[in-house]
Amino acid sequence: MLAFTTLQELLHSAAQYGDRPAIIAFSDNGAKRWTFTEIIVCARRLANGLAAAGVGAGERVGLLAGNRPEWIIACCALLDSGAVPVPIDVQMGDEDLKHILEDSGARWMFTDAGLVERVRKLGSGKGIEPIVLDVPDEAERGWRHFLKEKGDRLPRLEPPDPAVLFYTSGTSGRPKGVALTHDNLTSNLRALLQEGLIQEDERLLMPLPLHHVYPFVVGMMLALAAGVPIILPHALTGPQIIRALQDAEATAIIGVPRLYAALLTAMESRLGRIGGTVFRLGINLSWTLRRFIGLRLGRRLFAPLHRRFGPSLRTVVSGGAALDPSLARQLEALGWTVLTGYGLTETSPILTFHRPGEGRLDSAGQPLTGVRLRIASPEQGYEHGEILAKGLNVFAGYLNLPEASRNAFTDEGFFRTGDLGYLADGFLYVTGRRSATIVLGGGENIRPDYVEEVLSAGASIKEIGVLQRDDALVALVVPEGGAKDSLPDLRERVGKDIRLNSRRLPTHHRIGSYRLTLDPLPKTRLGKLRRHELKQRYEQAGGSEGEHWGEQRGPLSLDRWSAEDRAILEHPAASQTWQWLCERFSDVRLAPDTDMQHDLSVDSMQWVTLTLELREQTGTDLNEDAIGRIESVRDLLQAVAESGPAEEAVFPEDLIERLRQPHALLQEEQRRWLAPRGAWTRLAGEGLLKMNRLIAPRLWKLEVRGIEHLPAEGPYVLTPNHLSLLDPPLLAASLPPRHLANSYWTGWSGIMFRNALMRWLSRATRVVPVDPARGALSNLALGVSVLQSGKNLIWFPEAARSADGRLQRFQPGVGMLVLAGHAPVVPVHIQGTYEVLPRGHRWPQRHPVRITIGPVVTPEQLAGEAGDGLTHERIADALRNRVAQLGDS
Repeated sequence: MLAFTTLQELLHSAAQYGDRPAIIAFSDNGAKRWTFTEIIVCARRLANGLAAAGVGAGERVGLLAGNRPEWIIACCALLDSGAVPVPIDVQMGDEDLKHILEDSGARWMFTDAGLVERVRKLGSGKGIEPIVLDVPDEAERGWRHFLKEKGDRLPRLEPPDPAVLFYTSGTSGRPKGVALTHDNLTSNLRALLQEGLIQEDERLLMPLPLHHVYPFVVGMMLALAAGVPIILPHALTGPQIIRALQDAEATAIIGVPRLYAALLTAMESRLGRIGGTVFRLGINLSWTLRRFIGLRLGRRLFAPLHRRFGPSLRTVVSGGAALDPSLARQLEALGWTVLTGYGLTETSPILTFHRPGEGRLDSAGQPLTGVRLRIASPEQGYEHGEILAKGLNVFAGYLNLPEASRNAFTDEGFFRTGDLGYLADGFLYVTGRRSATIVLGGGENIRPDYVEEVLSAGASIKEIGVLQRDDALVALVVPEGGAKDSLPDLRERVGKDIRLNSRRLPTHHRIGSYRLTLDPLPKTRLGKLRRHELKQRYEQAGGSEGEHWGEQRGPLSLDRWSAEDRAILEHPAASQTWQWLCERFSDVRLAPDTDMQHDLSVDSMQWVTLTLELREQTGTDLNEDAIGRIESVRDLLQAVAESGPAEEAVFPEDLIERLRQPHALLQEEQRRWLAPRGAWTRLAGEGLLKMNRLIAPRLWKLEVRGIEHLPAEGPYVLTPNHLSLLDPPLLAASLPPRHLANSYWTGWSGIMFRNALMRWLSRATRVVPVDPARGALSNLALGVSVLQSGKNLIWFPEAARSADGRLQRFQPGVGMLVLAGHAPVVPVHIQGTYEVLPRGHRWPQRHPVRITIGPVVTPEQLAGEAGDGLTHERIADALRNRVAQLGDS
């Protein structure tokens, strides 16, 4: 382990790591690697150049830029030269940024080209000199112009010297300057290294912005001290983080609770309702075995998940905000080691550390070496006292705020953290934030974070913020599904969940009223709620009767986007794509976090149409691999910005021509589903279908009309509407055995192929997988292959079950399917299964079911029945009309 008492010594010692990779930075062109030698030498040359330009020891220099290797080099150069880096959040508002420029007195600013004008505007009159990080080597104001091989001897720094000036995240007001010395930061780093937080073969993924003290210390500086590489994803989006996890073989990730919660949600959402239930049961089983008998089966039970998200990942480090114990248990149950702790910017930052294998995931861990903790006597109305801390890692005071600095410490020199908690058996338990406590007129002390935690358990509540208004508790709620649902429906669901979960709260903790908003609640970059902004947001949300609700439809105003998201729109194709999305989905709330599948109902098949429109509107091309990684609007914009222009136009006719040779589009795994079944599997499948034919009509009064319309010979495509999970078995019970024996079904991979038993059942009954992750063309190619083999195909053109029992839009992919397969179509209308088992219900009810089979129609006839437009879309629309007419008959 390196010996160092200043960050300057740390950097000089890190040169011994030589050609080991220090940074792996991803871009749209791949990944670039920087060795320790390259980083340290480059930083020393830049330090020489800065000193020659007049940047003196102790001078504060701003760092306002996104994560990139140049940011790290610039920071290291400042530390080596004796200057004081001032890391600043690129998403900071103008007022706060202007305050920091004035408060810090910075004359120089490392920044991105797109932020230069903003810096000059807000720093006008202060003579701030921008140094641009993201420009070519020859750029006049680029950072490389300051590189100097040799210079005057740089000053030798001492532990008490100022090292870095951080600004608090501003959760409760204007950011305050927190000046940390080399002593503060190195004491924390040495303690973390002694704890064995980082292994020699570690590869750290850093998706957090480096302006915050937590990723700065626990991510960047700790990796430099330990000689392990830092992995920087191309963007802070789900697909790019997964790309970096996989391609760079990351073994650990430095994240915040919100990131891990989003990761788990993404995993579960891909599995569907039944698959999600199995997923949760697996997590409970894994955690139970681990807790009671010490058996760690997570990596084995969830091996496919580990292969998909990050096969080398073994450790998740959480900080910046409290990690919910249930989330920690889920991460541990999945097979990862969870490391977490507690601290503040003022404590450099770690006070307590949760060591692996300790248990007690509901605690914040034990004090780090060199840290002393006390709990102050509880004030009147509070159950627990304030957490007090002392140690080399604790700062001396706020910049330019002498009164705030005095009030921050006790007479004995302990720092007042502002958090409430208690100590038990050497473990710290944090129970809330003192400054966030709401005191009502009757003297009741309310912890809003506790109320939010209880109420957010409701399935209809995406986010909730609790505040005081007119001496009463109220809440601002972001509802789930708000992008497409009506205000009355949302209020009904949210109200039901609030009433149900309020029973778990003391009477004086229950909210009196709430308002809905489609905009995300204001948060810091690390996920902490900006409570001082809640009141304004609550007033903007309007009254209980929906005042201003209509204003929340349509796109989220760009001034509410983060700076990083706005930067994506600087790419012309991404900007064109955003405008196109606003026009195409004008009736929903569009924002960077809008989910393409759940909020906009864009599934695998609909991507065929969307990619064609994207080509026409923006001239860009998205392949199936890129589409499979897109989850949100942000991911789509990023993918468009990264993709090159389409080399040549691809028209629907070209895609249909490709589908006519389907085997070239299929992967080997898909081809196996078309291979002949073994004798035992075939007999089992026939037996299951016969049993279904005997049982299903007796459980539900099944009426079948139009059976005479089925063609005598195949192949043909059967296109039923989709209301329930019981549609396939009841339709199978309706078809004559001769037709059923010659037919294949399509089934969503999230249900029919989620485990070995379901895969065997699908194989036995000739179900082939429709997998959204594979892209639309390969799924369509699988259907065309079935038809070309002379078999019938049963295809649900709506692609998903109806949420309200009404007929949905038919996806254009069915038109491409019948054109490429050149097969006649048999429309089918199913009625009654929605009443038997609608979406969201677990147990079927008794209700009559009627299945109506319509006359055969050719693709040419369907194309002639619809209006102008793409042929495959006209076929889909005309087919939907035929199915609708069957329901009216």
